[in-house]
Amino acid sequence: MTGTKKLPIGIENFQKIRTEGFYYIDKTNLITELINNWGEVNLFTRPRRFGKSLNMSMLKAFFEIGCNKALFDDLEISKETKICEEYMGQFPVISISLKGVSGDSFETARAMMCAAIGREALRFQFLLESRRLTDVEKSLYKQLIRIENQSFIMSDSDLVNSLLTLSSLLQKEYDHKVIILIDEYDVPLDKAHRYHYYDSMVMLMRNLFNQGLKSNDSLYFAVLTGCLRISKESIFTGLNNPKVLSITDVRFEEYFGFTDKEVQELLSYYNLEKNYELIKEWYDGYRFGSIDVYCPWDVICYCDTLRANNVAKPEDYWSNTSDNAVVRQFIQMANKSSTKREIEKLIAGEMIEKEIHQELTYKDYDKSVENLWSILFTTGYLTSYGIPEGDIYKLRLPNLEIRKIFTRQIYTVFQENALQDGQTLNDFCEGFKNGDVEKIELQLNAYLRKTISIRDTFVKKQRKENFYHGILLGLLAYKENWDVTSNRESGDGFSDILIEIEDENIGIVIEVKYPDGEDLNIGCRDALRQIEERHYEEQLLEDGMNTILKYGIACNKKQCKVLRG
Repeated sequence: MTGTKKLPIGIENFQKIRTEGFYYIDKTNLITELINNWGEVNLFTRPRRFGKSLNMSMLKAFFEIGCNKALFDDLEISKETKICEEYMGQFPVISISLKGVSGDSFETARAMMCAAIGREALRFQFLLESRRLTDVEKSLYKQLIRIENQSFIMSDSDLVNSLLTLSSLLQKEYDHKVIILIDEYDVPLDKAHRYHYYDSMVMLMRNLFNQGLKSNDSLYFAVLTGCLRISKESIFTGLNNPKVLSITDVRFEEYFGFTDKEVQELLSYYNLEKNYELIKEWYDGYRFGSIDVYCPWDVICYCDTLRANNVAKPEDYWSNTSDNAVVRQFIQMANKSSTKREIEKLIAGEMIEKEIHQELTYKDYDKSVENLWSILFTTGYLTSYGIPEGDIYKLRLPNLEIRKIFTRQIYTVFQENALQDGQTLNDFCEGFKNGDVEKIELQLNAYLRKTISIRDTFVKKQRKENFYHGILLGLLAYKENWDVTSNRESGDGFSDILIEIEDENIGIVIEVKYPDGEDLNIGCRDALRQIEERHYEEQLLEDGMNTILKYGIACNKKQCKVLRG
């Protein structure tokens, strides 16, 4: 397709997207709403990978003195002629991303903070030649860009006052107040919590923000973005009424994430319309304000994959950008039966009701499972349905991608817990080799009672056996000298699980069923009949296994039955 625009995978620079032939979904009306719905300090909280950084780059490109006005030709903001005349290219802009402030100690993180601010200050080296600034003021500027051993060096006072200092110098130079943009403001706090220097980082950021956003007469307005809405008592103490625009706010609801219309237009442009329902099922479902939106990162990545392979299946692209630690921690802390049942309902596509608190500190969020519900909601792992009643929200998983993240973490935590009692797990595996049906059934039932069930009612097309199949695979993988394969072609089909114990020439065939009724014996017999009719043992015999053991396993919820053929 000659002349087709490129997909902007991982590109968060507005100017690059607009000048180098990338597809852009127009979010420039965000500018209009920011101006018409005035807030001196505006905080947008959205999950990661929803276009926060690209929007910040777009704001910088629009407001900054020296603006390339052609970047906005044919975009929605160009229709707002009065706003463009009054605001486009009229302001000094300080734009800082704190995404990289992620040190494993306070000293390292502080150095990263100095570097983030120092690099931005370097953009304004013309201040050193300014005729409007005094020598003293130029000296203050030099403190912001001082480098020793290839690192930015600032005193505590210079760092805390850096935004205030740079703002006042730019205002004096241009005779115009300054716009401050701070992207991913909460990343330093997240890392500080993980590496146990939270109080020190809170103090630094509180002082930095109070000087730069509260005591700053040179400030025109500021925009901050992040994942979480940190309580005012943490770092926004004393800040004059910051306007917090969270995922529940109807204002600006369509400017982070892709709307359904935008996705359909994107798919039409790349002739991928036939994949619409699949993309909607996997990547839609996030509720911002009163509308559902798609995750932009996922949609763009999958469309790029489809252009190379038009039969490619959807993937979990979100996990490539994070370790999903909060989900893992949540699963680990879900010890109560009631919490496990709630997770099972979510994975089955159902809704639950929970009290949600959007203002938490990182220091408090993992102190209880109840707090983690709120974090999962604000970070996009859960989304709301309908209108909340006060702080009570109806929650569900947004889509299949997030469901996959949950199920993967459930499998991982389950296997880790099983490994804690290696002797019991070894005896369970040996039961298959020795034909001990009673031992297998007894222990598998014990494992199922302890874990969180994953029922595939969320996706009607998927086999309900998948969960139990995965549990068995994880348990049997304990035997390092066993060759355990899944869905391997053998005979006239693909068997669920084949095992080869080469040093003893023993082969094992396992077929798993989830009977629609509750008669597990019928399910076991159906599984054994399938093994015989499709000759699943053939591959094992070809590989030289002399003894073949065949098992039919039927599971329903927390119960299982095992029969040997």
